[in-house]
Amino acid sequence: MVLETARVPTVNGARYLQQLCKHWSHKLDVRFSESEGIVRFPAAVATMTADSEALTVSVEAQDDETLQRMKGVVASHLDRFAFREAPLPFDWSKG
Repeated sequence: MVLETARVPTVNGARYLQQLCKHWSHKLDVRFSESEGIVRFPAAVATMTADSEALTVSVEAQDDETLQRMKGVVASHLDRFAFREAPLPFDWSKG
């Protein structure tokens, strides 16, 4: 398994997390609260945590190719919900 995490500066992280989780809950296994969310894709898992300054996003997948693809999926969907702030700065790091 490979994992990368990004801390995305935004004061609206909790709102974006909830919008994104609700969006994906129609087709995927999703669990979320006001400040935390887990989305289980067929080939990856995205975990999000929001605080007053940022949204922290982690994506875990079985291989690097899937990880890179899923990071793009998560980032592009977040940018859609954060259109007033988009593009959000995703600074991905391993682990």
